[in-house]
Amino acid sequence: MGKHHHMSRRKFLGTASCAAIGTTTFYSTLFNLGMANAAAGRTAKYNINPANNNYKALVCILLAGGNDSFNMLVPTDNSAYNAYATTRSNLALAQNSLLGLTPTSGNQVPLGLHPAMPEVQQLFNTGDLAFVSNIGTLVEPTTLTQYNNGSANLPLGLFSHADQIQQWQTSVPNNRSAQGWGGRMADILQAMNNNQNISMSISLSGRNVFQSGNSTAEYTIRNQGTGSIGITGYGESNVLDQLRTQAVDNLMEQQYNDIFKKTYADVVSNAQDTHEIFSAAVGGVNLTTQFAQSELSQSLQMIARTIAARNSLNVCRQTFFVTFGGWDHHDELTNNQNAMLGVVSQALNDFNNVMNELGVSNDVTTFTISDFGRTLTSNGNGTDHAWGGNVMVMGGSVNGGQVYGTYPDLALNSSLDVGNGVLIPTLSTDEYFAELARWFGVTDTDLLTIFPNLLNFYTPSSSPPIGFMRV
Repeated sequence: MGKHHHMSRRKFLGTASCAAIGTTTFYSTLFNLGMANAAAGRTAKYNINPANNNYKALVCILLAGGNDSFNMLVPTDNSAYNAYATTRSNLALAQNSLLGLTPTSGNQVPLGLHPAMPEVQQLFNTGDLAFVSNIGTLVEPTTLTQYNNGSANLPLGLFSHADQIQQWQTSVPNNRSAQGWGGRMADILQAMNNNQNISMSISLSGRNVFQSGNSTAEYTIRNQGTGSIGITGYGESNVLDQLRTQAVDNLMEQQYNDIFKKTYADVVSNAQDTHEIFSAAVGGVNLTTQFAQSELSQSLQMIARTIAARNSLNVCRQTFFVTFGGWDHHDELTNNQNAMLGVVSQALNDFNNVMNELGVSNDVTTFTISDFGRTLTSNGNGTDHAWGGNVMVMGGSVNGGQVYGTYPDLALNSSLDVGNGVLIPTLSTDEYFAELARWFGVTDTDLLTIFPNLLNFYTPSSSPPIGFMRV
């Protein structure tokens, strides 16, 4: 056969499925479920009966593009604010516009929030939300001297969107890995769920690195209807849909001698079965909490509906992933961030309210990630790629009302400034994620498998890496 007749397995499946079914929604369902999940090659390492264990979920919100988080969390003390205002120049927020934070600990640096985030202000002040400050990708603890003399072991592609957005999802900063820490965690914990037809990893934003594992993959849903994406028209009553349904049934019921054809038919069948199970469970959920109409709020609403269906789905561990993009504000930072931080603040408040409605606030932890922080200096009307930044973590098991880590000096030429207000992180993503995984139920031994650089920052013990989670 000539080279022009060769066709990859993936290309064949894509072509065949779209041609046979006549819908791209089937293509999405098939590949977002993942061939690995269909094979059900999951570890039984955690031989735990889900009926005897509490449900837990992690919700990851990716602020894609690099949030300027030192205009999200700002010093309010006069001296620290003046240093901030001098460094940030035309991008500095007015001191009297900042929303005051009342920390549960009296030893916190006085900080305030961007004025577009009153809901987050309330969540922090009531102890439902915490900040983790000056965090970023690190291979090992790094000083300014080491950075300047070239002796520091730095993350690959530092300041690059492609590399840093990947590393925030893999927590492997010295390697371009295709597997995320959520996926590696699912490889180990998937067996805890009685229902093996539904992946532990649910995405509202399609394929992602965070949930990609060696033997597991995410199941993609949408924020409309019952969430699940099935074969368009399957099981419907009109004549064309009846013909389509019969054609699909014939495909799925064929007993093929060719193992490849049989595998393909099995995946088609499993994908549709999963869709029907998921749709039936989520379709029976009604929430009273009202959500804003933004894409982020609507996605969190669908996550809430999925969590509400946890008993019907027969699962005790889930991760969720949603992307809110557009944070690469090289221009028009002030206006764009004002609008977008408002969306985040409202969405987090909506989600916190519905978790309380469902009575699962202590069982669900929501956390944010972003490519990197931004330069403290202005490029004229925006900021450029930097390193350390601030993130948020929310839930009933969070030791909220505190800022964890060390909020840095924002004056230029500080001991962390490598130039233009690019700050070396003082906390690593490994520490942040390991604390979340530890709360989720990962053993100390498996923490070191999931986070191969963790020992550079933290040795597993009875004390958590940072301290923002109650275990």
